[in-house]
Amino acid sequence: MSREPGVGRRDFLKLVGAASCAAMGGLPIPLRADVVQAYRRLIPNDKNLDSAGALRERGEPVSYSGKKALHHIGMPVGGLFCGTLYLGGDGRLWLWDVFNRVREGILPRPLAYKGRELRMRDGVNYISPPKPTHPFDQNFAITINGLRRTLDYDGFRSVTFRGRYPIGEVSYEDPTTPVSVTLEAFSPFIPLNTPDSSLPATVMRYRIQNTTLEKITVELSGWMENAICIHHRDRSGTVRNRVISNRLLTALHCSVDASGTVDKLHDNGTMTLAVLGRKEVTGSPGPGATGEEATAALGETLTGSVGQTVVIKPGQETVVTFVIAWHFPNLSVEGMQDVGREYVARFENAAAVASYVGRYVDRLYGETRLWCDTWYDSTLPYWFLDRTMANTSTLATGTAYRFKSGRFWAWEGVGCCKGTCTHVWHYAQAPGRLFPDVERGHREHVDFGLAMHRGGGIGTRADLTRSSRPAHDGHCGRILGAYREHQMSADAAFLKRKWPRIKSAIQFLIHTDVDGDGILNGAQRHTLDAEWYGKISFLSSLYLAALKAGEAMATEMGDKAFAARCKGIAGQGAQNILKLYNGEYFFHELDREHAGHVAAGTGCYIDQVFGQGWAHQVGLGYVMDAAKTKSALQALFKYNFVPNVGKFRETFTRGRWYAADDDAGLIMCSWPKGGLNPDWYRSWQFQYFNECMTGFEWQAASHMIWEGLIDEGMTVARAIHDRYRAEKRNPYNEVECSDHYARAMASYGAFLAASGYESHGPKAYLGFSPRISPERFKSAWTAAEGWGSYSQESRTGGQESLIHVKWGQLTLKTLGLDAKGSSVNAVLGRRKLRATLRREGKRAIVQLKKPVVIRAGEMLKVTVS
Repeated sequence: MSREPGVGRRDFLKLVGAASCAAMGGLPIPLRADVVQAYRRLIPNDKNLDSAGALRERGEPVSYSGKKALHHIGMPVGGLFCGTLYLGGDGRLWLWDVFNRVREGILPRPLAYKGRELRMRDGVNYISPPKPTHPFDQNFAITINGLRRTLDYDGFRSVTFRGRYPIGEVSYEDPTTPVSVTLEAFSPFIPLNTPDSSLPATVMRYRIQNTTLEKITVELSGWMENAICIHHRDRSGTVRNRVISNRLLTALHCSVDASGTVDKLHDNGTMTLAVLGRKEVTGSPGPGATGEEATAALGETLTGSVGQTVVIKPGQETVVTFVIAWHFPNLSVEGMQDVGREYVARFENAAAVASYVGRYVDRLYGETRLWCDTWYDSTLPYWFLDRTMANTSTLATGTAYRFKSGRFWAWEGVGCCKGTCTHVWHYAQAPGRLFPDVERGHREHVDFGLAMHRGGGIGTRADLTRSSRPAHDGHCGRILGAYREHQMSADAAFLKRKWPRIKSAIQFLIHTDVDGDGILNGAQRHTLDAEWYGKISFLSSLYLAALKAGEAMATEMGDKAFAARCKGIAGQGAQNILKLYNGEYFFHELDREHAGHVAAGTGCYIDQVFGQGWAHQVGLGYVMDAAKTKSALQALFKYNFVPNVGKFRETFTRGRWYAADDDAGLIMCSWPKGGLNPDWYRSWQFQYFNECMTGFEWQAASHMIWEGLIDEGMTVARAIHDRYRAEKRNPYNEVECSDHYARAMASYGAFLAASGYESHGPKAYLGFSPRISPERFKSAWTAAEGWGSYSQESRTGGQESLIHVKWGQLTLKTLGLDAKGSSVNAVLGRRKLRATLRREGKRAIVQLKKPVVIRAGEMLKVTVS
């Protein structure tokens, strides 16, 4: 989060009335009637959900055409933790933020909006999305019968973009051209395989089809300007291009020769453009070449090229593949000098990266495509699959790093708010499910390592050797994250190593609960950059979930006494938190001595039952009253979902612009029953309450879906999707404080909720409870050692479920299903397995006699009848 300079409060005070300034702890603060009416007028109860059921329908794949939409698209297509490289909607690569330059936002610039000068953190790139920028010359073209066309919307009349992250598909057609071209652009992205998913490389795979009745000859070429030391062109030195050829590829390799003055520059390194294969390939290092090399003075332009010529028979097609790789080892960030890039430990230079990709391209493409196809081979709506996966691309931007030591470190958003902030990153559900070794390593070496205080507190922001004070929400989230990382492990080794420190972190919370009633006390720091006082349902719900996770982990570790202690406090807390329920939703009971501090108070706050949502994400069941939790989420939708945020902000003006005119969204807090203290408006943090920030919205939407509030949850999700349609802005950049904000990866939690997914690797357990079309359902899943697809279909008298392993393996002993029946039949391939069934409420628990290992390509069929 970021601080906004104080602004005048005159208009607001006129609206609220100064008479309500005297706050009394725990008591409602009366608002003037017109303020309450303003909330209810601008946030109507009727959300016009007559067509909400359509949100569940499969629909059609989302694609974009037209210059306005294509201009907005910037899909990250570099490797995870390797900088930001965008694929534009017309197939051109742009931005090129791979040179280790640290700045806030992808393209920071001031903007005047509604009479105010906005800064980067105010939502500049939301209100005015950046257009493609090309800091150096690079592109691809196709030449047929001497006619050369660039592969973009300047070269073809019809260009269509279909984003299936991690693969961007661009189609080119023109009635005057005898071919159609389809581009698949990607960096290898294979869940559970972090090394191959974090290559500083982009693959441009062009499929060319001959649409005529005659044989044609086609040349496909790519060119690239030497961009080494691009931000230091005033230095002395020589840029050098060299053509390298071997059995795998022909490559243009770009470097710089200079004195020691540029050796440690952040943008000094190497880049390579390669075409794969050996037949009919060409390469040119640039003008004035001597043999296979060309040089120019640093600061001058030196552009080389590579290409391939192919002959295509009528109606047939061929594939030409290019690889762009980069290698910039000199990374320093936020005062941490020479931390470097993880890829430096694996590759000497960009040519070595390109060679690795060339050597294994069939496997890398095949497994990336396999994941992509598995993700989209689903009964869930196309738009929902697009939206819940898109934010995972944040890991492939300047938000996230892996240092040469292997350590993961991140901003909250690009260049904004350092230190892998616990109270932001714990919302992000995608990394822990797709690349669990990254999160597990961060728990082990940072949260429960260098960031841990002597008393058990987990520092909010950690650099190399120090951390800041704990934030209570992030602290709870890291305990819950530790349990998730244990579940995403093949065995209990991680938990055994870290249990003493995890236990210490739970004890830190218990000490904060001074009277042991399951409700946190004192100053409670959290993600709205404030300390709240009193009894806060938001933070105490997270405390209850952390206690429940503590009980589960202690039980597995054989620590019966501590498990009992956690269970006892959580049980008291589950009862005491009901005192914070007003008949519709949970609130914040103010501390009388701190009533003037900014707070949610009696407001309806977006994260009021966040702990229960987290508990669902890790299969902990209910930590709060189920009916009242559902009621709170219904009230949140009723009182906070705004059909037109722009109209709302005309009255409630404070805040940054992450939703605007004609946008729908879920605002952070409303006071439909009164209780808003105008004194709070003095605080800059008050701005947050009027904002729509997608990470919070995704958290709430996910929880709604878990609780069976499908229309409400999907409506919130669709509102976010519509705000980020390419006609309006970049679908791959959900903005909060800065670009590619980490919290938005909470969207993956909505996908998990839709499938009712549960997993526990050490227990060899997998479970599903689909919320959307359970009678016929299919979706992807990931587990500790493999991933694949799950499907279920209701049959007369029972249900058939299929678990298909696509990659790696799955060790399975227990399967949890929502299925009626009392008998079970389990078959792996052609082998019948011995299995029993027991019932836990409406859940069918299938127990295999012996654990089985299901390998890639194998399928388990389970029939409950």
